[in-house]
Amino acid sequence: MPIFRNAQFEISIAKPSGLPPPNGSEIAFAGRSNAGKSSAINTLAGHVRLAYVSKTPGRTQLLNFFRLNCGACLVDLPGYGYAAVPEKIRREWGGLIETYLKERENLIGLVLMMDSRRPMTELDRQMIGWFAPSGRPIHVLLTKSDKLSRGPANATLLAVRKDLAAYGPQVTAQLFSSLKKTGVEECERIVTGWLGMNELAPDAAEPAGDVAGTKTKTPG
Repeated sequence: MPIFRNAQFEISIAKPSGLPPPNGSEIAFAGRSNAGKSSAINTLAGHVRLAYVSKTPGRTQLLNFFRLNCGACLVDLPGYGYAAVPEKIRREWGGLIETYLKERENLIGLVLMMDSRRPMTELDRQMIGWFAPSGRPIHVLLTKSDKLSRGPANATLLAVRKDLAAYGPQVTAQLFSSLKKTGVEECERIVTGWLGMNELAPDAAEPAGDVAGTKTKTPG
């Protein structure tokens, strides 16, 4: 079910005090500033410029709320880890992200973007280790998977899943490509599960394929 399609911009905030009243479930999207987060959101939404794509990583400075047709919200968080951003601004972003992720009562899960060529950086590990104790699910999108050939992409996915195995089913991972638009349906199945909408997506429990956008074939 294409739950991200027809998403509509609702509000942007720069400070925790500007957070709107909780209204429907919220799914946060986070990642390093060069992980392709905005491109991934645009691909999921089927919209060229729903989320701003900057040529300079680290330019997204706000929490941006996009309302979905199902009533939930996709919340685009500022990218983290970009060294060229002044320290004062990085502290402000950090405080905004921390307040939202720790205190937002209707936040139901985190979609975390990582560049498939450089996954599981120290900052990514810190984000997972910090958010996981909340008990809410985390789904990792290994973006830009089109930059890797099939074999290395599969090896990366297996390595990341092995690295995350200690968290059990709370943390899942998949390959994703905004350029080739692969991995969209798998991400949608995961999030519909978070929203309790699996009855609308009967294949939601099927195992992920060996590459983004495909399913593993059963021998015979």
